[in-house]
Amino acid sequence: MNEMHYQLDLLKAMNQKLSAKEKMYRLVCDTTSSAFLHYSFQKNEITLLGRWDSYFPFKIANIKEIVKFFDVVEEQYILPLRDILFLEKTGKEEEQLECRRKDGKTWLVFDTIVICDDNGQPADKVICITDISKYKQQNDKLNNMAYYDSLTGLCNRDYFIRLLERMLRRAEDENVAVSVLIFDIDDFRKINDGLGIVIGDELVRQFGLVLGEFRNENTLVGRFGSDVFGMAIYDPVGSRSVEHIHKVIQNRIKEPFSLSGRKEINITVSVGVAEYPGVAQTAPELINSAEIVMFKGKSQGRNTIKYFDAPILMEFMQNIEIENKLKEAVNNKQFQLYYQPQFYAGNRKLRGVEALLRIPEIEGSSISPGAFIPIAEKNGSIVSIGKWVMEESIKQHSKWKSKYGHSLIMSINISAVQYQKADFADTLMYLLGKYHVEPGEIELEITEGMLIEDYQEGSRKLTALRDAGIRVALDDFGTGYSSLSYLKKLPIDTLKIDKSFIDTVLTDQASRVIMEAIIQMVTTLGFVTIAEGIEDEKQYHYLHAIGCDIIQGYYLGKPMPADKLESSLLL
Repeated sequence: MNEMHYQLDLLKAMNQKLSAKEKMYRLVCDTTSSAFLHYSFQKNEITLLGRWDSYFPFKIANIKEIVKFFDVVEEQYILPLRDILFLEKTGKEEEQLECRRKDGKTWLVFDTIVICDDNGQPADKVICITDISKYKQQNDKLNNMAYYDSLTGLCNRDYFIRLLERMLRRAEDENVAVSVLIFDIDDFRKINDGLGIVIGDELVRQFGLVLGEFRNENTLVGRFGSDVFGMAIYDPVGSRSVEHIHKVIQNRIKEPFSLSGRKEINITVSVGVAEYPGVAQTAPELINSAEIVMFKGKSQGRNTIKYFDAPILMEFMQNIEIENKLKEAVNNKQFQLYYQPQFYAGNRKLRGVEALLRIPEIEGSSISPGAFIPIAEKNGSIVSIGKWVMEESIKQHSKWKSKYGHSLIMSINISAVQYQKADFADTLMYLLGKYHVEPGEIELEITEGMLIEDYQEGSRKLTALRDAGIRVALDDFGTGYSSLSYLKKLPIDTLKIDKSFIDTVLTDQASRVIMEAIIQMVTTLGFVTIAEGIEDEKQYHYLHAIGCDIIQGYYLGKPMPADKLESSLLL
């Protein structure tokens, strides 16, 4: 009897313990944000726990009612959901599936786990259902930030490249071409500076909408930054041809874009085109090639479409090589100054010299200033290079004056980028004081473009330099705007007539008429004239006869290092 009471008390204690555990489990489930379905293999019973009523408008009492889930989710998820919810399935201990409800907004994740007994037989199966809509929204937002441009909604550059690589692999399999187009809004910086960034962004957004109309399974469109866009066309034929799409875009942008504040803006667009497999084999190479030819088109004008070809590639590679050599020369201070003499046309006496920058031969090849100066201006290194040229030439002038007593004019070429620096004039005056050189012995050579870019500021700065005694020469006259009407307004002392103008003066009647008119007018205005590129005696005598003041060219003196010029002209 006592033994029976003992057994009853033990069972009662165990039931109380189980009941406490069950209460604890229910409490845990109720405090979560998930719904749970528990199935007992031994009892063939289903228990619903957690926030079931918040998730579903129905109950599940037995295995047959599991199909109620299928009425909740979208059709494409029914079969995979049937697979993981099948309560008699015990092959995998844990499975998971994300499903979207029929409302199109709510996402549920179904997690299933099978718990086995000590003999390895399935004892319980638990299905946990959790609402992950908020997580999905956050994830979608992060994906948009990672893959799409926030302003236009188009692919960003990284995602565009990824999709383009897939397109190229498909094109390789199907043996078709892919064209990549790079678009750049002409003079966009002026729009931003003149009307503000907000208006600029609005214009970019609207132009992005124009390009976005072409998006489909065979056409990618992306924004690469600022006002630069990309397009990739799979098998570009017929209505997908580059020519057709470009024509449609050109017709659209002939109409003004209507922006905030009732502003209307007309734009033009420069386009570069590169094609797979002819130009490049990878997405980055195609994009770079299209960008190269687009920028080349912009440098030659606006509103252009340019196609990448072999000569452009060769020019690009040469520019890369020059830029590398230029960096090497800057880092190792490998520059050298040559000096070309200038002579008075009447008595052939030495008037002065022009300092010319050279890069010594590197690995047996030399680089002309016409090749490396534009690159130095573009990458900004011309500022430090120009400062070095000014100091070295002024220092050399000081040495010659101390050694030989000659009062020569030292002509120094000034880059537009260098000239625009706020400290340019102060730096020049400091160097003159440092090496004890008179301002009147220095002549700055500027180009017409430097003044046309910002006439008022450029003229103001030149006037201040001339007031300090420094001479100013207008270089390359005859190659730029060459307007005689504005010469009288310029604060200059000397006019340098370009070699390209001199070359035809003896063979072309029209050139002679123009040349003589220039010399007469410039002389009347009180300017000194220098003719560049005089290569023979006939040219010299002709220019002397029509009143040109100074001669510079190979006929009387080639550019030479300082020591050679000393030995031939200054001793």
